[in-house]
Amino acid sequence: MLIDPQDATERVPYRFSFGADCRIVDIVHDVYRALLKPGLKTTEDTISLQYTPQAIFRVRAVSRCSASIPGHGEAILTASFSPSSSSRLVTGSGDNTARIFDTDTGTPLHTLKGHSSWVLVASWSPDDSTIATGSMDNTVRLWDPKTGQPLGQQPLKGHTKWVNSLAWEPYHLRQSTTSSRLASSSKDATVRVWDTVSKRTDLVLSGHKSSVSCVRWGGTGTIYTASHDKTIKLWDSTQGTLISTLAAHAHWVNHLALSTDLVLRTAYHDHTTAVPSTDAEKTAKARQRYEAAATVSGRVSERLVTASDDFTIYLWDPSSTLKPLARLLGHQKQVNHVTFSPDGLLIASASFDNAVKLWSARDGAFIATLRGHVGPVYMACFSPDARLL
Repeated sequence: MLIDPQDATERVPYRFSFGADCRIVDIVHDVYRALLKPGLKTTEDTISLQYTPQAIFRVRAVSRCSASIPGHGEAILTASFSPSSSSRLVTGSGDNTARIFDTDTGTPLHTLKGHSSWVLVASWSPDDSTIATGSMDNTVRLWDPKTGQPLGQQPLKGHTKWVNSLAWEPYHLRQSTTSSRLASSSKDATVRVWDTVSKRTDLVLSGHKSSVSCVRWGGTGTIYTASHDKTIKLWDSTQGTLISTLAAHAHWVNHLALSTDLVLRTAYHDHTTAVPSTDAEKTAKARQRYEAAATVSGRVSERLVTASDDFTIYLWDPSSTLKPLARLLGHQKQVNHVTFSPDGLLIASASFDNAVKLWSARDGAFIATLRGHVGPVYMACFSPDARLL
């Protein structure tokens, strides 16, 4: 028995799967529909199933609004929780400021003033020591989240149009504990990699022909960029050279997500709240968490999913092939946002057709449509235990 039927409060749901011909089959409903009906096994075979707990912790369901925190004077355009705790939240707004809030008490902590136009994106560094903000004033600014003060007198200047997206270098790839790099993508069709200590541009990734809508920094050192020129490009973060181009979409690529996004964003922070004491231990834990999340069938495989204005989603595994693994069809309008579940088994997509769809991250198979919104859905996000969306 895996679950004590007498102790419902401590019941842990398990996921069952079967390995067949170098692929994994999930037992979603029952063994008959998963294995016997497709002909993978017969009633005369001995079937060995693998089981794993769906999560080793549980996130409390959201049932009510716990606080409404005033402060911004215009629409809030971006929000991001600290990687170390959900007690702190940074938001960017059309009032040209970013703000840090204490979500436990529902009070504002700091107002980050300096941008001269809308703050479009805000991002915490994986070690929780720095906040980066990108704005329609074409600049990137760095802030100390403890004091709310800017790091350096001048912003990071170089882009000629507004900044769309930010991505920090994964913690386990840092050259030293005192150095960190940041990638920013812009409407000017370039991506810039900044040294956040010297406040200078390390690399300029120029190759896209239109606005770069999204950037991600992978755990193997590859930078992924999605653009309105209908392509996704992979770059070497050391040399700044183009590795390959993924072309399949017929319209703008609005968003991309990695199967390892959560562990790359949180580094050595996890649900235990235990922080390693030394820098070497922090790096080792961050690398161990990344490898555990990226390993599929014994191989480190960082998967990629992209969403486009052509109403489609593509699932990719660039480490093995430049062709898409699957084309995910079903949305009736533009797809705005895609995200992997923290356990790497599901993909959620949000669209202008008022629907959210769930897909299998292994083969792109359609699972369900979540209806209820009466307007366009701009974003979707999983809880850290992958149970809530």
